[in-house]
Amino acid sequence: MATLAQRPRLLLALRRPHPRSLRACAAAPCARRAPLPPQAARPRRVFLGLGATVIDQVTRMASGGTSSRSFVAGARPRQGVSPVEQILKNVEWLDEFPFKAEDFSRFDESSDTLFYSVPRFVTHIDDQAIQALTEYYSEVLPPSNTPGVAILDMCSSWVSHYPPGYKQEKIVGMGMNEDELKKNSVLTEYVVQDLNVNPKLPFEDNTFDVITNVVSVDYLTKPIDVFKEMRRILKPAGLAIMSSNFGYSFSNRCFWTKAISIWTSTGDADHAWIVGAYFHYAGGFEPPQAIDISPNPGRTDPMYIVYSRKKIA
Repeated sequence: MATLAQRPRLLLALRRPHPRSLRACAAAPCARRAPLPPQAARPRRVFLGLGATVIDQVTRMASGGTSSRSFVAGARPRQGVSPVEQILKNVEWLDEFPFKAEDFSRFDESSDTLFYSVPRFVTHIDDQAIQALTEYYSEVLPPSNTPGVAILDMCSSWVSHYPPGYKQEKIVGMGMNEDELKKNSVLTEYVVQDLNVNPKLPFEDNTFDVITNVVSVDYLTKPIDVFKEMRRILKPAGLAIMSSNFGYSFSNRCFWTKAISIWTSTGDADHAWIVGAYFHYAGGFEPPQAIDISPNPGRTDPMYIVYSRKKIA
């Protein structure tokens, strides 16, 4: 398992200032504080077991090889630095993909097509997190009505959280419910597809300038296949943006039973590392980066971004 060369304990810094009981995500800067002694740290939630591989392996690396099964936060971040923003710096990746098939199992393995057959016209993050994400998009997306620009909103629904009035000649939504996609006014076209059944994306090579994915990367059971497809359909130097309120896997606005085990078993910094691993092991991407755009840490929904660009051959 990869770890940080200079900050091996960051992946263990998973505690929030005010953790919310039984809330975690299923379907971004935080204040640093003085480190807690290990005996004072408590688990941020009950781990489901299958996904504990990440913390266990990183704990062993940080401790010089001794296995640990405590799965607790060893320290809080110091003032002014988000552990999410540090977790993908100076990563030493293993040669092989570190996750097992069971890490992508889910509590509910029933048909996703059936699960998503009823439209849900709700948002899965609160208004403050939506505003933070929209402001981020306004900074990084190509200007509205840029000639030749094509955008794919993967795992889309009835809203994409792009800036108000944002338009491009081609904005494709890919999601699970046609009624939701029809209602999304920013889309110029849409595709209904279950990526967990068929991760092959129905687009030509080098089609899109940007791919976005909001609070849905935790539902992907074949993430490497999907990320390889993302690389294929992105133009050279094309940007892939994975955003999530990673920590709230049991929010009543999310679908925790459909989230993968490795996600519901770990915390925020782990989640950013996991998505970074998807980019790395898919190949053909620049080193991924994570940023924390949480509008009011501890009081409103968090919002984190992990992004990368397709390498120019």
